[in-house]
Amino acid sequence: MSVGGTVTDAGSGLLLVDKPVGVTSHDVVARVRRALRTRRVGHAGTLDPFATGLLVCAVGHATRLLPYILGEPKVYRTRVRFGTATDTDDVTGTVVAQGASPQWSLLPTAITSLTGTIEQRPPAYSAKHVNGERAYAVARRGDAVTLPPVSIHVYGWHVLAQEPDWLEADVTCSGGTYVRALARDLGTALGTVAHCESLRRVSSGPLHVHAAVPLDAVQRDMPPQPVSPLVALGHLATQVLTPDECIDVGHGRAVGARVAGDRVVLLASDAADARIVAIGERTASTAGDRWQPRVVLPQEADA
Repeated sequence: MSVGGTVTDAGSGLLLVDKPVGVTSHDVVARVRRALRTRRVGHAGTLDPFATGLLVCAVGHATRLLPYILGEPKVYRTRVRFGTATDTDDVTGTVVAQGASPQWSLLPTAITSLTGTIEQRPPAYSAKHVNGERAYAVARRGDAVTLPPVSIHVYGWHVLAQEPDWLEADVTCSGGTYVRALARDLGTALGTVAHCESLRRVSSGPLHVHAAVPLDAVQRDMPPQPVSPLVALGHLATQVLTPDECIDVGHGRAVGARVAGDRVVLLASDAADARIVAIGERTASTAGDRWQPRVVLPQEADA
């Protein structure tokens, strides 16, 4: 697993972590770095501290593949609490308004209005930039924050439970969606106010929280083994290289394209645990279509 205290190429890959409430995504990355004894750890999509669930961590050389990992659609399980609004649109904030019970007869219309491609106003307490500052920093100073709406896509809502003052649902959406803003807007659509009481990321693209390890299990004495990034690259074509092609790609040289698609995962073999050599993009030449390497994974031990 490790050589000289660092993770080798065999230790590179994706580590799926079930983030608990109360820790940041950066905290999780720091724990993974200590456990796997490598500085090269990144994640595919931040979770707020109050949220739990799937955090996809890339380890070692796999960090270079993060831009290509399929992370959509995302599925979140949320509980929306009606009758109370907070300044953060979630349970951690200060109460800023109270309202009546929701008008449940409006629920079908409300959900329809919050499904599909919609314009969403991000929460004031968000990582969006306002004049070079994070919005949450501006909001914490007590200054007014007005963020422009952004286009998101909500694929659907699946209502799981409903009580007089709360609703639990699975929301399938695009990246960049603020589920706590959806909770806020659902309250408005039901004639009241609301906030997101709980939030859990269930899945991200093909990756599911059922396959994740609890954060407490990420320990230095028995670190979990990352899985191949191929599990999240299934939307790309694959091509197995010959030994000579592996050498060419390793030096950044283009090789012949033998499969369809605009982008490809170039592999060293056709084995289930095949080593990823590079990500290539299709280019045309007088010799025919070729794969130009865009991200080449080093084969030396991770430092």
